[in-house]
Amino acid sequence: MHDLVIRRGILVDGTGAAPFEGDVAIDGERITAVGCVPARGREELDARGLVVAPGFVDIHTHYDGQATWDPELAPSAWHGVTTVVMGNCGVGFAPAHPDRHQWLIELMEGVEDIPGTALAEGMTWGWERFPEYLDALERLPRTVDVGTHVPHGAVRAYVMGERGARNEPPTETDIARMAAIVEEGLRAGALGFSTSRTILHKSKSGELVPGTTATREELIGIGRAMGRVGHGVFEMASDLRREWREFEWMGDLSRETGLPVTFAALESPAKELPLAEQLALMEAENRKGARIVAQVSLRATGILMAWQGTVHPFLFKPAWAEIAALPWPARLARLKDPGFRARLISEPQAYPETDVAGLLAIVAEGWFLQYRMGEGFDYEPPRTESIAALAAAQGRSGAEVAYDLLMEGEGTGFIYLPLLNYAEGNLDFLEPVLRRPDTVNSLSDGGAHCGTICDAAAPTFLLQHWVRDRKRGRLPLELAIRRQCHDTARLYGLNDRGRIAPGLLADLNLIDLARLRLGRPWLAFDLPAGGKRLLQKADGYVATLKSGVITFRDGEPTGARPGRVIRGPRPRALALAAE
Repeated sequence: MHDLVIRRGILVDGTGAAPFEGDVAIDGERITAVGCVPARGREELDARGLVVAPGFVDIHTHYDGQATWDPELAPSAWHGVTTVVMGNCGVGFAPAHPDRHQWLIELMEGVEDIPGTALAEGMTWGWERFPEYLDALERLPRTVDVGTHVPHGAVRAYVMGERGARNEPPTETDIARMAAIVEEGLRAGALGFSTSRTILHKSKSGELVPGTTATREELIGIGRAMGRVGHGVFEMASDLRREWREFEWMGDLSRETGLPVTFAALESPAKELPLAEQLALMEAENRKGARIVAQVSLRATGILMAWQGTVHPFLFKPAWAEIAALPWPARLARLKDPGFRARLISEPQAYPETDVAGLLAIVAEGWFLQYRMGEGFDYEPPRTESIAALAAAQGRSGAEVAYDLLMEGEGTGFIYLPLLNYAEGNLDFLEPVLRRPDTVNSLSDGGAHCGTICDAAAPTFLLQHWVRDRKRGRLPLELAIRRQCHDTARLYGLNDRGRIAPGLLADLNLIDLARLRLGRPWLAFDLPAGGKRLLQKADGYVATLKSGVITFRDGEPTGARPGRVIRGPRPRALALAAE
């Protein structure tokens, strides 16, 4: 008798093979049989008509602080995710000198829009070195497995102090010490190393992330530490400035160490290289023996603008500054006042001095790129539904329309601003990109951008939009599942998951694809110290299993906490035995 048997599901096994009807037997934390399972189970799940897929592996999250206090790790866990990788973009909380705690919090707050008050209240620290951070993570049971990178920003500040924080050049001794810390972290179980090289990533005080201007010598010196250990992914977010010649050093590093280098590939005004050129340069290096992988988003990077969010079109107006600090009920009362409305709409913007002034203008007045976000919102909206189009049809200004949209639902309305990956007003360019073997599904930013972005629901969007609902250029179900499970897991050497096969972890989703549907996002104020975060649920997840244990039934948590800390890659023999 098996511990659990899933009966007559539509099995999409993660290999890219066509779906087939079958059973899955589970004993302990592992899958023990797939196909026709004659033996009974102590518990059985009827999966007739349901997609049975591996648990989703999300490789780009920022739960570094939240994972120390929150056993659920929502919203990722609500969308079939059973494994998360955090510590991306060069920011994290280890290593950390005791007098650097607040500095690291403000770095994370500035870069990833995670409320600093929530981090300060939620984290109890209790570590200094990176291995001690992994030990601290291990003390809290959770619904999902967590793995992490060693973050460049924290390492630089730990070794170089203020010199590192200010992005001053390191000495050879500094580089050697940073490499030693990265090596120690990887030997303790880190899955890789991450760095940030973009002007969009700044601390709360406006300082660039340590490592943003790092030289080739520093980056390759640290990368060689990964080569000495023999595993790890070098992850990077970069503006890809032409004079940096990023792909050359990425290729050299990958060829020398034999390890993968991965970067965030986006259509972005901050990047000098268009996406097509990014992919072409990557391909050229890979033809010479490198293994560079592009992390790609499944949709536009969309800012959700709201009165209580981090940004909205009226943020830079003097009248808003007068009410911004008021408690929400008092602020809402002022927003309802016709006289205040007229003033806020009519007065000019007072933009701060910044090197991203163009982006601020799009936030405040880019009506052609802004959309009403209602129930059942289409994340690939046509330009004919933009605020600019609505305003023209109604004979009103964009500001008037935007104001009224934000006031919907007693001031809880959202405006969607697809800031990146939407220059053409559609996602057509992504369809061939999502079929490439040298790209990987990523950039959900789960746990981050708490008041601006809610892309942790990306796996649900993948199935709902790209597989089922998109009017053109859809993806086959088996390809979508492979990309979100097998491909993400293999990049990080997690050979014990990502497929449905005997011997692998029983990380599984039972999905009613016909009724899979993203819910409307909302702002919650449930982080420590009342910190805000955007959340989004979905219908259609009948059950999610982590290591053979049911963690969610019909979208509701069961209270089970089988998740653990991943320490290093999983043996390749597991994957070979399951083939």
